[in-house]
Amino acid sequence: MSKKAFIFPGQGSQFAGMGKDLAANFKKAALVFEEADDALNFKLSRLCFEGPEEDLKLTANTQPAILTTSIAALKVLEEETSLKADFMAGHSLGEYSALVAAGAIGFADAVRTVRARGTFMQEAVPVGVGSMAAILGVEPDVLAEICAEAAQGEVVAPANFNSPGQIVIAGNTGAINRAIEIAKARGFRKAMLLPVSAPFHCALMLPAGERLAGELEPIAVSPLTVPVVTNVEATPNSDSSRVKDLLVKQVSAPVRWDASIGVMIAAGVDTFIEVGPGKVLAGLVKRIDKTVATWNVQDQESLKALIQEGL
Repeated sequence: MSKKAFIFPGQGSQFAGMGKDLAANFKKAALVFEEADDALNFKLSRLCFEGPEEDLKLTANTQPAILTTSIAALKVLEEETSLKADFMAGHSLGEYSALVAAGAIGFADAVRTVRARGTFMQEAVPVGVGSMAAILGVEPDVLAEICAEAAQGEVVAPANFNSPGQIVIAGNTGAINRAIEIAKARGFRKAMLLPVSAPFHCALMLPAGERLAGELEPIAVSPLTVPVVTNVEATPNSDSSRVKDLLVKQVSAPVRWDASIGVMIAAGVDTFIEVGPGKVLAGLVKRIDKTVATWNVQDQESLKALIQEGL
């Protein structure tokens, strides 16, 4: 029996104009954007539909914008097809979309939480003090050696295990620059700084996690209707009592995306549908396993392609 997973994008997938087509053509999508505007007391919908890109790139805006566009796409997918997911997962911020999709967290609560999460993550480290870099073609054990050599008393560690041979590191800017030089000296030519505003998913984010715990405290978590494969453990979670703790840990722990996809494939998933802006995750899934089918739903056109396939 073929199994399906809905996967939800994280930061970096945003673009001006996202969600506009869905909101213009589907009432359910338009209502999601209205609910986000009301929850935040801020015209998030206009920022998604029109930009400007500079404002959309601000972490406190990016996170609720991607979440809202993802849930708008999900509502349309649910209305226009009979597709049901056996698993949900999301990359970093996308885990909140997955939890909303699984019925664990209410949408308005999630959108307010991720706006705060973005602010906390940005404020945890002064601009310029932390960085992130991608190191391509390196094995995890070799990267661990590179990070150990580059640290010199500072933080530098794997932040995203995206796919085989694509690992992102995060930490203090000095240590990140040393790691890039060491990697290049060892023959890993494709080692480059990423254009991000903070060093996400490393120990420098622990203060953001503490603040996030306070934000999550009053939020009700309902039973999950579908297991969510978490970034921190790369295992399916159906226990609502663990959701908040895992979200707090996620801020400073590496995103184990390749292992998460591997776990779902091992459980029989052969179709992954990326729900929300962009196709970044669908691309990573293909790098992890070329034999599985990938789709994305972000507008009418991509939805139509999915329906025509008769999934």
